[in-house]
Amino acid sequence: MSTIGNRLREARAARRLTLDALASTVGVTKGYLSKVENDRASASVAVLVRWCDALEIPMGSLFDDVPHGDVVRAGEYPPIALGGHAQTEYLLTPAGEQRVQVIHGRIERGGGSGDESYELPAEVGFVLVLTGRLILTLDERTVQLDDGDALTFDPRRRHSFRAEVDTTVLWVLTPSLPSRHDRTRIETTP
Repeated sequence: MSTIGNRLREARAARRLTLDALASTVGVTKGYLSKVENDRASASVAVLVRWCDALEIPMGSLFDDVPHGDVVRAGEYPPIALGGHAQTEYLLTPAGEQRVQVIHGRIERGGGSGDESYELPAEVGFVLVLTGRLILTLDERTVQLDDGDALTFDPRRRHSFRAEVDTTVLWVLTPSLPSRHDRTRIETTP
């Protein structure tokens, strides 16, 4: 299975972009990009959104190696990496499903999407806190979600999240994030 770093490096090479040029566009250092491309660091969700936008690739293309089909068995959830730190995410819906995307996330205390807020190209976002406590910031509004709390929000609004304790969540996005097979380009606000 190809890693996110490999996919980002391949996409950059296919566009004949230097690390310097890409770093300038994404707003990070060349060294940081190199570390992520070589799987020695992980990027925040906001950086990954800008990175994919600069490369003109859908963010969903970073995790297309998950199996297609209708059943995803317990214990066989394919891991995905949407960015951020101190979190593990698993895709619960088949990779080809375009109407909805369900992600099971485990976020360690202090982990989350990263320092920057970001937007996603989906119409509806939903999060259910299964265990723990999640702090979600939407634009300038901060919401604390505890065990069993749920929130429906517009993922096109700038948002970020972090866990105050070890937290397990269920994310739902509709429609699902574009995959590498879609021609839709993710639009972001710099």
